[in-house]
Amino acid sequence: MNENAAIYFVDRHGAEGRAGKVAFREADGAKRSITYGELAEQTSRFAGALSRSGVRREERLAMLVLDQIEFPVIFWGALKAGVVPVALNTLLSASVYQSILSDSRASVLVVSAPLWETVRPAIEGSRFLRKVVVIGASPEGAQSYLDFVRDASCEDAVDTVGDEQAFWLYSSGSTGAPKGVRHVHSSLKATADTFGARVLGVREDDVVFSAAKMFFAYGLGNAMSFPMAAGATTVLYGGRPTPDAVLAIMAHERPTIYCGVPTLYAALVALQEKLAEAPDHCVRLCLSAGEALPREIGERWQKIWNAEIIDGVGSTEMLHIFLSNRPGEVVYGTSGTPVPGYEVRLVDEHDEDVADGEVGELLVRGPSSADGYWNRRDKSRWTFAGYWTRTGDKYERTVDGRYVYCGRADDMFKVSGIWLSPFEVEQALVEHPAVLEAAVVAREDDDGLTKPAAYIVLKGGVDPAVVGELKEFVKDKIGKWKYPRWIELVDQLPKTATGKIQRFKLRERELA
Repeated sequence: MNENAAIYFVDRHGAEGRAGKVAFREADGAKRSITYGELAEQTSRFAGALSRSGVRREERLAMLVLDQIEFPVIFWGALKAGVVPVALNTLLSASVYQSILSDSRASVLVVSAPLWETVRPAIEGSRFLRKVVVIGASPEGAQSYLDFVRDASCEDAVDTVGDEQAFWLYSSGSTGAPKGVRHVHSSLKATADTFGARVLGVREDDVVFSAAKMFFAYGLGNAMSFPMAAGATTVLYGGRPTPDAVLAIMAHERPTIYCGVPTLYAALVALQEKLAEAPDHCVRLCLSAGEALPREIGERWQKIWNAEIIDGVGSTEMLHIFLSNRPGEVVYGTSGTPVPGYEVRLVDEHDEDVADGEVGELLVRGPSSADGYWNRRDKSRWTFAGYWTRTGDKYERTVDGRYVYCGRADDMFKVSGIWLSPFEVEQALVEHPAVLEAAVVAREDDDGLTKPAAYIVLKGGVDPAVVGELKEFVKDKIGKWKYPRWIELVDQLPKTATGKIQRFKLRERELA
């Protein structure tokens, strides 16, 4: 039996009567669309174009592609050819692209024209790239996408087993340099069968919009795996998902499922409260991941939008969400319970299980675990411990079995001999009506003792003098010893392209 993932996600829809249904449509640019039948044909043609160009099975194809129609064509077309697509973050610098292209040894790069000038310095002198394809106007030294696929023969999906490498994703870099994470064909369907079907509950009549981009694991599931498994439609947006842009897409494209990150939910809540009017939408369910959703943001969102946010936790290493709240059973401020098909443990520094109410590192076991990191054997051995995957997240489990996020393992620090969760302090800070975002790290006082320091982004138009009341506000919320001893105002917090706060950069700032 051929277990190539492209057969299930792309080709089967024709036989099941969905050939004429729109699979993807663009919310910007020319607002193009593609049906499931057209997608099947174009992915087979792209596979033929790869073969015609001499791209061999198991070679890597780097994708620096915006969220546009060509993204699913290239991704699934590569899988059909047995070529390994490597989806790259579209917001990085040339030096990082150069490092990733060298590390992955990609022989082909496909890039969206607006990103060409950024990536161009990274490909000069590349030892491994043999072909560069540009979607749009083709510069010198590259081939246009249309010319690359023109008159290519359509090829069927190569015969694979479920454990064969399918694609790579590079980790978001919230704790340092990105790592190449290798995933197999069966992992895509595993996440669709578990979280996509049994928690999110995507239906064939749904229209899905993910503000989180497809180059990272969360967006790949939201915008491709889950809707395609159900035969639903995805709205693509290649631009920056600003609050104004997201609200316009909600009103004009009418998605029924919206997928975002906590930073964007906070900004949308602040904007909608400022507008003081009901949003124009038909969203029935929302999804959040990337970082834990503050309780206050979830509650304010649901009051305004009359739609729950299903907050969960996932990772690039596990491909998508494995711990989540459920529709109708949301408890904001928690990450819910394990997704069906996954097991989790909380362990101490000796890998012994901790009791309810105690903080431990979260380990997960499930069918979508990665095949390891590329060229990072020691890191692979540590992270992928047999069937269990170390997440690097600290959690505690409540007596009713729900999991509460406490922070990254390397973000935790002790105050007065007691472990402090930066996230707990941050959540208390953002509950203040003047605060938009907050990040907390450790700082030593004059006596060399560690205390929390907070970096704050205020909402627009707020008097900075409000900072004077924030310490007492946090004391009243979560306890006198947990309040930030120092508070600094900043215009923005350092984040990955997926919205995760890069606290390690703030710690570097503290050391400097």
